[in-house]
Amino acid sequence: MLEWIDEFVIELGLCPFASLARTTGGVRAIATAAVDIPSLLSDLTFELELLVRDLDIETTLLIHPGVLTDFEDYNDFLDLADGLLQNLNLDGELQIASFHPSYCFADSKPNDPENLSNRSPYPLLHLLREDSVTRAIKSHPDIEGIPKNNVALLRQLRLEGKL
Repeated sequence: MLEWIDEFVIELGLCPFASLARTTGGVRAIATAAVDIPSLLSDLTFELELLVRDLDIETTLLIHPGVLTDFEDYNDFLDLADGLLQNLNLDGELQIASFHPSYCFADSKPNDPENLSNRSPYPLLHLLREDSVTRAIKSHPDIEGIPKNNVALLRQLRLEGKL
């Protein structure tokens, strides 16, 4: 999974903040053996609590190849994940970003290039610190341009047959 981050996310510049976290060793990538939702929720709880406690971890990728392989099921699960943040009183401290091999934004068609920005080799939950996200937003000169630039880049790479 770290290879995907290096070769896709960082090399293409899809997330201008990923490189720093990756080079400083702040990315925790962990694959869970969960095969059902209760097990995944348990692992997610552990990882959220660990991220709060361990300040050496900047961000966590919770990879779950054995559960929620269907995108619709995965998308429904995100409500449970957000509810878990609230139940743990971590809403406002941590947030969860979503990546899936079949990711499709609500108003997109499955083959639209913008979906590629949230597609990953395996289903995963990206756990982030809210304060880190806030700092990143404040430090970037054109935060709103990132998604637009990503769509343009991914569309061009697809046209060139590189994706």
